[in-house]
Amino acid sequence: MTQEREPLLQQNGGVGNAAAGSKGSPAVLPSLARSVLKFLMWAVFLTWAAGIFFYPTAPVQTAFRKWADITSTEGLITGLTGTVFLFFSGPILLIAALAYVYIFAFPGDHVQKKKLRSLSFRLWTFPVLVDGPLGVVSAVEFIGIVLFIVYIVFSMTYYVVDSVSFISKAHLPPTTRSELLLALIGLRFGSVGLFCMIFLFLPVSRGSVLLRLIDIPFEHATRYHVWLGHLTMALFTLHGLCYVISWSLLGRLIEELIQWKEVGIANLAGVISLAAGLLMWVTSLHPVRKRFFELFFYTHQLYVVFVVFLVLHVGDFVFSISAGAVFLFMLDRFLRFWQSRTKVDIVSAACRPCGTVELVFSKPPSLRYNALSFIFVQVRELSFLQWHPFSVSSSPMDGRYHMSILIKVLGTWTDTLKRIIADVQEQKTRSDSDSDQSQTGRITASIEGPYGHESPYHLMYENLILVAGGIGISPFLAILSDIIHRIGQGMPCAPKNVLVLWSVKKTSELSLLLAVDAQSISSSVCDKLHLDIQAFVTQESDPPLEDGIVGDDQKAPGIFVKNGTAMSGLVGTGDNFWAAMYFAASTLGSVLAFVLVQLYYVKRYNVYAWWYLGLLLLLCMAAGITLPGGLVVLLWHLSEKRRMQDDRWDVDARAGADAEQTTNAAGGADASAASLAAMRTTRYGCRPKFHAEFAAFAERAGGAAADVGVLVCGPAGLQASVARECRSQNLRRGGAVFHFNSHSFDL
Repeated sequence: MTQEREPLLQQNGGVGNAAAGSKGSPAVLPSLARSVLKFLMWAVFLTWAAGIFFYPTAPVQTAFRKWADITSTEGLITGLTGTVFLFFSGPILLIAALAYVYIFAFPGDHVQKKKLRSLSFRLWTFPVLVDGPLGVVSAVEFIGIVLFIVYIVFSMTYYVVDSVSFISKAHLPPTTRSELLLALIGLRFGSVGLFCMIFLFLPVSRGSVLLRLIDIPFEHATRYHVWLGHLTMALFTLHGLCYVISWSLLGRLIEELIQWKEVGIANLAGVISLAAGLLMWVTSLHPVRKRFFELFFYTHQLYVVFVVFLVLHVGDFVFSISAGAVFLFMLDRFLRFWQSRTKVDIVSAACRPCGTVELVFSKPPSLRYNALSFIFVQVRELSFLQWHPFSVSSSPMDGRYHMSILIKVLGTWTDTLKRIIADVQEQKTRSDSDSDQSQTGRITASIEGPYGHESPYHLMYENLILVAGGIGISPFLAILSDIIHRIGQGMPCAPKNVLVLWSVKKTSELSLLLAVDAQSISSSVCDKLHLDIQAFVTQESDPPLEDGIVGDDQKAPGIFVKNGTAMSGLVGTGDNFWAAMYFAASTLGSVLAFVLVQLYYVKRYNVYAWWYLGLLLLLCMAAGITLPGGLVVLLWHLSEKRRMQDDRWDVDARAGADAEQTTNAAGGADASAASLAAMRTTRYGCRPKFHAEFAAFAERAGGAAADVGVLVCGPAGLQASVARECRSQNLRRGGAVFHFNSHSFDL
């Protein structure tokens, strides 16, 4: 039971205890294996990255051509395509394979307290840029941005100089030189764009083992996808623009645009791919996305058109440059498709008087998550395509069979959902009919996830500051519940001092604090945990007359919706063994399919059209994922189904048992127990003064010796203010160290 509730922390503790408790060689072997795996992954990555960075240079170009000639002439079945794939995409898949071995062998191997002040960890949590179009940027992110800029400038400068030198040696008319130079520069923009496309698809794979390996939650990876999307589309746009100008100067614009060569580049396919990419790019710009989210969402489904016609445009061996990253995305997308087919039981759906919707989903006890996780939710009555991310508001300690989220009404989708639930609640109040029969199928929900931090970030600090704006308190409710439960049950839990700074517009929003499962805190927990909740009501200058009963806000009775089963465990962050088997089967299946196609179709029938060979490569990747990979997923699904049958539970009976347990706990609670509402201090007509609050907290936490974890969830302005204060505090000599981390999902 305990292992199912907290596998990440306990498994890590198990590894650490085993290493600490053993003497001699047994303790050395796990540490040595861990070091060897890390070294191999870093060696492969750095070699691969260096090869990409210096690819424009003459020495690397010469070495690559020699290797390509050797592998092509000495019997490599896949020819030039296989060579390019091994050089550019092979390292990504090798790192992914090693990552699965690492995660399976050392589950929950995350940053320990002794490493909080290490340089690498501080670079991740130190905000360098605060105000700007990129939002809050950490030191590591800033280094990554600089490296990409240096790569683009270096590559294009080298290519331009090389192209000018090449053209100057040829005896051509000035007009022809200009046209040729534009074509060559356009070609180089396209090749650099393909390299950037490798990194474009890596962060958008939600359950990617690579994201899990370096513990980058998907809400952070989404920002990287946005940045890389702007960069990649800018390069592809310049690529197309250079060719358009060159063809216009030659007077062959229309003729070239509609050309579809058998050997060489298929221009028309490139025009279609670029048009789809431009539509996605324009609608993803922040002003458009904010005002017309549905337009952005539906237009972004054109990524299929973008990728397919890009493959047809460049052919098989050129596409092999970014094929590995696209393959990992296809793996994740196919697994998400399987998980999203499940119709999930809604244990409770209710509207709170403050205007927030609470949904409680049924989940299998084997599905693991932590208090910083989030899920994607689809309600088919509202849309078959739209999936919306929500932070989990429940802790794994609240119960093994359910997971809850809080939804604030902000747009059409959430408003319609609230009206559906409110209508059913009203019918339930008026009617005495059986609730199961009247409510079955009214809300058909599907879930993808959970995703998020691989490690419970909030459990690493003795001193923790949680800064929230409005509904941003949702993930922090899960954190508070997690901490209170762990301390109450004597489980490993680092936090000793917790400060919550919560800004809301209206007093009614304060009732969200009642969503915390652990409402009553025993005196033994109070002795070990100093919890201070500071609430700021910004749009009310005085407490309302009914302020004394804010804590008695009662949500309407929840409705139960029986859709068929609990959440599916088919997720990349789920069972490590099955996820690794799925990756291995899909990869080997794709390689085998491509080899067989080359042997028995391409070579036998002398297939030579570039666009067709590219299409065959893409189809082989899809076949490897859907056939052998699909078989593994089916076995995984049957295994999960059998596990769920072994641990069957009756919803109504368990609900009664939970209610009885809650009543008994309340009745047997210690007389000196405190409530969360009693720990809340409310201030009206003001906002938190972060400088004073942070300085006072650091002083209480131990001054210069203190490491303070700061988590913020809320609007971009709130994140910037908190990051600015963390940076200011960290730049002071002899002060506490503030580790900044945001937990906001900005689509």
